[in-house]
Order: sequence, then C-alpha cells, then structure tokens
Amino acid sequence: MEGKRGTIAAVCTSEAKGTAKTDVGEAFLVVEKGLEGDAHAGFAHRQVSLLSLEDIEVAAEKLPELRPGSFAENLTVRGIDLSGVAIGDRLRAGEALLEISQIGKTCHTKCEIYHRTGDCIMPRKGLFCRVLEGGWVRRGDAVELLAR
Repeated sequence: MEGKRGTIAAVCTSEAKGTAKTDVGEAFLVVEKGLEGDAHAGFAHRQVSLLSLEDIEVAAEKLPELRPGSFAENLTVRGIDLSGVAIGDRLRAGEALLEISQIGKTCHTKCEIYHRTGDCIMPRKGLFCRVLEGGWVRRGDAVELLAR
C-alpha cells in the first residue's frame, strides 16, 4: 500500500545528457544545483528528476530490461504515492529537502524506449525538483511527502 512515505530504491547519475543513468547507490545533493557529478546538475528548476519504481515496473512489462535510471531519472523511489503531488509540494529524501518544480516534461525527440514500446512514462509520471536543503541521499533512505 502506497502512502506518504517510502524509500529510495536507486540514486542514479550520468556523465552526459541524453543517456540512461547508472545507479551509484548514493550521492550528495547540492542546494540549487542537483546531484553532484550528474550531467543534469544545475539545470534551472529541473535539478533533480524522480520516478517511482512501481511505474518503471509497469513499463518493464513491455520492455523487461528497463531498470532504475533507464528513464534518466536521478532518484527512483518505491512505496510512496506521488500521483497527487502538486508544484510546490516538498519531499524529504535522505538528508535533503526537495521542492516539486515541474510535473512531466515535453519530449521533443522520442527516446529509444518510446520507439520500442510506443510509450514513455516520463512525460506523465516524471517529477522534477529544486534542491532546497542539500545532503546525502542513499539507496534505502526514507523519502517522505511533507504536509502542505
């Protein structure tokens, strides 16, 4: 049963934009920048991307090799219901405090996942955040949707 609290299933980074990310297990979130060492760090209001493991698992029914990081998300979370979040909502993830800054994104070029399955969940399910308080995030850490 999903609720307002879950766990971080993966912490993912990449060296280049436009590529899948790799689960590195832990990383440091820098205020108003994002994950240290990630190609997307410092990208205005989309400093950190987030996706639920449950959504990845549904997509993997069509493409079994999908895993955390396949959609280029930084944090993969499980056990938390993110379906009702709004821009401005806040999440405590590990030591860091994140603020939802964008829900979904327009894909100007269709990714490989879209071409292979006819769908991509990032435009509907992807969340983007600003880092308000920095700190470490690690696989297994709690993630909690804070009260408005």
